[in-house]
Amino acid sequence: MSHNNDNKVMSAREAVSRFVNDGDELIIGNYTVGTCVELVFEVCRQKKQGLTVYSQSGILDVDVLVNAGCVKRLVSTYVMRSGGKKGGGAVERALQAGTLEMEDYTNFNYNARLMAGMHGFTFIPVLEGVMATDLFRKRGFMGEDKYRVIDCPYTGKKILTVPAANPDVCIIHVQRADRLGNAQYWGSMGSVAAAALCSKQIIVSCEEIVEHDIIQSSPHFTIIPAFRVNAVVQVPWGAHPTEVLGHYNQDRFFYGLFRQSNTTADNAKAWLEEWVYGCPDREAYLDHYSARFGIDMLDRLRAKAYYSAPANYGAAFTSVWDEAGRNRVFGLTLEEVEEVMEKKGLLYE
Repeated sequence: MSHNNDNKVMSAREAVSRFVNDGDELIIGNYTVGTCVELVFEVCRQKKQGLTVYSQSGILDVDVLVNAGCVKRLVSTYVMRSGGKKGGGAVERALQAGTLEMEDYTNFNYNARLMAGMHGFTFIPVLEGVMATDLFRKRGFMGEDKYRVIDCPYTGKKILTVPAANPDVCIIHVQRADRLGNAQYWGSMGSVAAAALCSKQIIVSCEEIVEHDIIQSSPHFTIIPAFRVNAVVQVPWGAHPTEVLGHYNQDRFFYGLFRQSNTTADNAKAWLEEWVYGCPDREAYLDHYSARFGIDMLDRLRAKAYYSAPANYGAAFTSVWDEAGRNRVFGLTLEEVEEVMEKKGLLYE
């Protein structure tokens, strides 16, 4: 856990090198939109191995990591496997080759695990209807720990539970953050906040780094407080080809290019060589994109401004102590309050 006043700004390369280790449990914090694509690419560039990846909805991000050979185990609710067993992508190929193990949950059960981890529980009850499905009956690497049935201590009723998730590190992309790590996100939330807050370490990438007073002026957008964040990485277009509300739309053309390339192992390898390994950072990636397809392709994705109405956070004063250091209710300084308490025997060391 970090300190509030640390300047946590660093490059994606440094952040991944410092906080993502071989064999870690790594959770992708974003849920289908605004995905932390540049951080995913950096994990691949550094050839991290043996990861257990959590992803609520694995599309481009999970397939890229599996194509790169980074993933040993996967916990998810959905993975895009276009074409099924015959024409699926990297996850399907890895499952058939026996190089990947997977546990499959419902969206509700997956989120329940994150919520339990976020709140410090070791497990949490879930709806028992899933016991009638293969999601409950079929167990992978988690075995009996995927689900457990316990007796309710109050009613004696059988209760279905899932274990808390506490991944080693979360990688997540947001619209903005300050240098201290206060991360602000708006739009489709899903499991974004819980994914970060249930994790032991958090790497935040963002479209822009702003001054702290900007964060203070809109506190309702802060989903991750500074003291929980380990690294802040400024990466404009860091979620491309997914979308970021207020910045750019999904690049459907580029998504299609990836999906087509992902249908075979050889084509997927060539795609990785061109777009991940061949581009040392996001700036190089954008330069390559512009050289291949033209800057107009990116420009047409830029969001048109649509601002929400400002909220008034003003107050008569911001502290119970006035400018002279006197309590606004009692009219006493802190020293005078302590003297009164000491006389009455209420002051303890």
